[in-house]
Amino acid sequence: MTPIVTLTLNPALDLAVETDAVIAGPKLRCSAPRVDPGGGGVNVSRVIKRLGGETLALVAIAGATGERLAAALTRENVPFWSLPAPGETRESLTVTDRTSARQYRFVLPGPAWRRGDVGAVLDTASQSVTRGQFLVLSGSLPPGVPEDFVAELAHRIAQAGGLLAADTSGGALAETSARAPRLDLLRMDEREAEALAGHALPEPGDSADFAEALVQKGVARRVVVSRGAEGTVMAGPEGRFHSRAAAVPVKSRTGAGDSFVAAMVLSLALGERPERALQAGMAAASAAVMTGATELCLAEDARRLIRECPVTEL
Repeated sequence: MTPIVTLTLNPALDLAVETDAVIAGPKLRCSAPRVDPGGGGVNVSRVIKRLGGETLALVAIAGATGERLAAALTRENVPFWSLPAPGETRESLTVTDRTSARQYRFVLPGPAWRRGDVGAVLDTASQSVTRGQFLVLSGSLPPGVPEDFVAELAHRIAQAGGLLAADTSGGALAETSARAPRLDLLRMDEREAEALAGHALPEPGDSADFAEALVQKGVARRVVVSRGAEGTVMAGPEGRFHSRAAAVPVKSRTGAGDSFVAAMVLSLALGERPERALQAGMAAASAAVMTGATELCLAEDARRLIRECPVTEL
């Protein structure tokens, strides 16, 4: 298959540790850290690779931390291109409190970008795809990257005949929803959808209404809204669908969204029907919460759980 390209502007070297209890004041003795390459697009490529797909990760890497992230990707045999980036690649810390089993995530902002940095990435990304090929933009945008970046990227990818899937947040998500750049796929979580809608979305049908409105507005061909343990809703030209989350023990929710995007886009790239791609994504997300710390879904779990994530029409 044609490799699925991912783009990560704000990657992170993910460190995960455990401690007896997270309390203010005393030194907290931690376990030896688990180290993973992180950032939305990086994680999407890692999962695509695990699921047997072909991928190429475009990753903005800088400094000594960036070199460590690149080495971690190499260890996982994930093909990648290093994009020049300012400053130093950030780190992210996840701390699990053994007493309460609660997880605390400390996320740094990343280095500030300049206008020239942004232009160079847009050029490289648009030149990396051919007709019918997916590019996945996932993760936060670093400081200095304009909020209309997704819309500009969508324009360039469309000119190349490619397909853009996006899973971002904050001002970039709001700007994308306002500009209607006609992505192929846009994913967001329930909290983000409610913020954009300006009101609560208490039922799956409410999320489907909101997603369908974005589709009709021209924001994306298909819009997906994650509802956590209730599953995920999708609206698109084929209709409105809801895939239920599998009933599994939850160890960590880190990486569930990235696992979803990876499995869904891979299924679409392989020609699966969109509702089956939604189901595959939900199974991968369910598998991801079964793993600890910053681990992502395991392929055997994702495949096993597909039958436990039934799809219904809304």
